[in-house]
Amino acid sequence: MKRIGIDVGGTNTDAVLIDGDSIIASIKVPTTQDVMSGVKAALAHVAAHINDTPRPLDAVMIGTTHFTNAVVERSRLERVAAIRVALPTGASLPPMCDWPEDLYRAVDPMIFMVHGGHEYDGSPLVPMREDEVRDAALKIRDAGVTSVAISATFSPLTTECEDRAAEIVRSVIPEARITLSNSLGRIGLLERENVALLNAALQSLGKTTVQAFKTALDDIGLQAPFFLTQNDGTVALADVAAANPVFSFASGPTNSMRGAAFLTGLSDAMVVDVGGTTSDIGCLVGGFPREANNIVHIGGVRTLFRMPDLLPVALGGGTIVDPETGAIGPKSVGYRILQDARVFGGATLTTSDIAVAAGLIEMGDPALVADLDPDFVQTALARIRAMVAENFDQMKTSAEDVPLIAVGGGAFLIPDEVPGASAVIRVENAGVANALGAAMAQVSGEVDQVFSDMTREQALAEAEAAARRAAIDAGADEASLQVLEVEDIPIAYLPGGARRVRVRVIGDISFG
Repeated sequence: MKRIGIDVGGTNTDAVLIDGDSIIASIKVPTTQDVMSGVKAALAHVAAHINDTPRPLDAVMIGTTHFTNAVVERSRLERVAAIRVALPTGASLPPMCDWPEDLYRAVDPMIFMVHGGHEYDGSPLVPMREDEVRDAALKIRDAGVTSVAISATFSPLTTECEDRAAEIVRSVIPEARITLSNSLGRIGLLERENVALLNAALQSLGKTTVQAFKTALDDIGLQAPFFLTQNDGTVALADVAAANPVFSFASGPTNSMRGAAFLTGLSDAMVVDVGGTTSDIGCLVGGFPREANNIVHIGGVRTLFRMPDLLPVALGGGTIVDPETGAIGPKSVGYRILQDARVFGGATLTTSDIAVAAGLIEMGDPALVADLDPDFVQTALARIRAMVAENFDQMKTSAEDVPLIAVGGGAFLIPDEVPGASAVIRVENAGVANALGAAMAQVSGEVDQVFSDMTREQALAEAEAAARRAAIDAGADEASLQVLEVEDIPIAYLPGGARRVRVRVIGDISFG
């Protein structure tokens, strides 16, 4: 199968063309301020090699930081309406009560709380007041808001209230883009609601981003299906992914981890992905990133949904080094490294300058950093080593030594020996591991839901069937689907033999 993988990072945009397991072409270009210029340049380079092998191009896989950046930068977010079905008990902590003030202002929410929801055992809290939902929908329509997030207490146990509320909103606002919290998050009303609201605020950006990528592909003359990479190291059809942009928040680091597994053949290892601005440390389990099972903060917002367990560190190839004290970061020159770093004629001292002065890598003009005091350089390197060691140890789950795979454009910053690592593994093409991970990705479907009033076997069968449907909707070939993970946790305090079941299936892309 011939594919193009592209990953848009904050500093670099990487692209590869693969045919089966062979890398035909690759390139790393600086991410441009307008983003799409860099994307087109990377695509044009690898597209020029498509005819180097006889098979036609099957697909283009794209990983992007657009959605994460929008939340972090508080920009390009759509005004949202929040409908919470939880009264009378759910009024003490209103929607978005824990959001940073600047992000709250950026989405300028309309907030409505109505009667309804369910108890922890699945019984109705009180009957849902449909007239209250309709009144809320009328006010939302009159305000011109079309992005709506609906949440209800214990909706992962029963989706009845959210589903009915969505029907009422659609009857009033046919063009509304509605996000249901049960389709994204887990048990925990605030965190699940937060995910739904972030998703609602990003759906318009999701649509315009996908269209921009489509235009870029057309401009290059690439006629192939295209997919966006997801938080779990898989991909989904671009139009499907655009409806749930939160599932692409951490796609860059997960692409790198999947690329690391591809390049080394290791399915269980630690990975450090060193970019231009940050390093992300994660753990490969069975060839995929270990999933976070606790609170993940996105732009200062508490969430709990499908995210990889990653530790971001303010260390990258463009990280600024204080020329007086040798302090490392946290600021970075980012995509301006080719203009601002000293080895490229700039005036800002970066970790790349330190690495060149120490002879760790060749780039730019070494004569421009020849004046750096060797003791200063060694002190800076010692601080970098300490940062890596401390954060690597924090992410380990075992006292045993484990292999550490160093990937990313700034992988030269990782020392050859790290306490707790059985080996530091470096491989060819590690600098474009993120694009490789995108190019070789499969499609997944996941269900994480509470089932009750049925046997364990029935619950597992229902969850697997739903996960298979989700994978097929995302673009998977039904015949290739296989179960990757099953989690089955009985919930003793709920009646009806309730259990939380999480099933994840994975398969190849369908081109039928």
